[in-house]
Amino acid sequence: MILPKPIGRYVRSESARGTIVGHRSDRPSEGRDSRRGEGSRKAGGGGSDVPEPDPEDRIAVRMEDWLEQLHKRAGYQDSFDVQVRQMTFADKRVGLLFLSTFTKDTAVTEIIKRLTYVDPSSVMDQDALEAIFKFYLPANQVQRTRSFTKMVEDMLIGNTVLYVEGEREVLLIDAKQFPSRTPDEPVLEKVVRGSKDGFTETLLMNVALVRRRIRDPRLRFEMAKVGTRTQTDVAIGYIEDIANPELLESLRDKIQAVNIDGIPLGDKQLEEMTVKSGWNPYPLVRYSERPDVVAEHLLNGSIVVIVDTSPSVMLLPTTYFDLVQHAEENRQSPFIGTYLRWVRFFGILSSVFLLPIWYLFAQNPWLRPDWLAFLGAEKTGELPLILQFLLVEVGIDLMRLAAVHTPTPLVTAMSLVSAILVGDIAVKTGLFINEVILYMAVSAIGMFATPSYELSLANRIVRLALLVAVFLYQVPGFVICATAIFIGLTLVRSFNAPYMWPFIPFNAKALMSILLRMPQPRAVSRPSINRSKKMRKQPVG
Repeated sequence: MILPKPIGRYVRSESARGTIVGHRSDRPSEGRDSRRGEGSRKAGGGGSDVPEPDPEDRIAVRMEDWLEQLHKRAGYQDSFDVQVRQMTFADKRVGLLFLSTFTKDTAVTEIIKRLTYVDPSSVMDQDALEAIFKFYLPANQVQRTRSFTKMVEDMLIGNTVLYVEGEREVLLIDAKQFPSRTPDEPVLEKVVRGSKDGFTETLLMNVALVRRRIRDPRLRFEMAKVGTRTQTDVAIGYIEDIANPELLESLRDKIQAVNIDGIPLGDKQLEEMTVKSGWNPYPLVRYSERPDVVAEHLLNGSIVVIVDTSPSVMLLPTTYFDLVQHAEENRQSPFIGTYLRWVRFFGILSSVFLLPIWYLFAQNPWLRPDWLAFLGAEKTGELPLILQFLLVEVGIDLMRLAAVHTPTPLVTAMSLVSAILVGDIAVKTGLFINEVILYMAVSAIGMFATPSYELSLANRIVRLALLVAVFLYQVPGFVICATAIFIGLTLVRSFNAPYMWPFIPFNAKALMSILLRMPQPRAVSRPSINRSKKMRKQPVG
């Protein structure tokens, strides 16, 4: 799809229809004049307002020179999928430039068919390209450019270029189709009840899934490109009269400042280039594969980032407590949703603290109260407990990786074999004791119950750190390590939002909405952490 001409680097969608608008302008951004080759001069003749490019970036007016330009700078005749269909219509030599891998055959065939109807007399008294543009082009989205760089960029994203010999401009026609799949149920955010459509690898499809749920003309999607070589499309989504303008401007600046060859791995690479969390294991961005979750966050004042080729969407700003919520809670009644939320909280806490606390009690029996006398181990096995824990941790990671890389028909068999080897033979041979296997299994279940995959991995690192601290320094080690991690999290900020909000800084009302799944009529305001323009979602009462 051809994206309309922007103002500056971004253009804002003024339409509520399910179409992204926006593209990088022909005019160069600051400091890129030599690379982009677009000046600010206007083209003369014909009343065209297309910017006049620098001399080295102009499109050749002779067909042979144009083809030579394509050969040197676009891989024509070297790359099999760069195709030029040369024809003659109304005594005018015409070339259609396209990528055969992205071209929609029916659309290009229809364009060629319509060009055969061109009347020579209709292009005698005016410029041929203008006549074709006005009367003979059956395409709903068309752009004009005089920049060779712009022409090649649009060709590489799948648009078809119409070149007429003797003209300094070309037409960029939307006649492409991307390889894509239909929306499927999200892998990491499944629900018992509710929609089963999830994001795909196609940006336009993902925007359409959000537009379907928010039919608001103030919903905006600004387009940018990241990567000097990959030219990856990135869309920033927000609701104009709700989103925090300071956060929006900060995000724009961060994305514009990215200077990298490309982000072929999609949203994760963009996150690292903008958030810059360094070696912090905790995720500072929430990912979601569900359009309904993204729509709800937009209505709450969040800003979303959609990266082409990524089947997940980034939600900003993000707090720790955003990462522990799941769509299933809002698909049940408030009471049941609260119960499920508390069960999930218990699972997350057990995945972090169960093993270190049990190990602490096993090493220091005098710390155990009488009602916890059953904790501990009667025998320690052939290996030290700390070594058993570390081996089981690594073993679970190996099984998880094996499950990911094993063909689907063999996953069940692999899991059974692994469970028998680790859970039965290892215990019988004395390598591990039953308690280690039991508590590690409970911790693993709590880890898998964590809604955010990234958060579950970070919690595992913290659990290992606590185990090592208990082994080295006993009670002081546990207290100091846990305190240091908590203080570190309170100092972290995600796009200037406190990571541990609403616990620190304390906000009783917001914390209550996290601990309890409130009935919808009582959810009258948006989270204050988003600093939205309009804080109230619905009238009081």
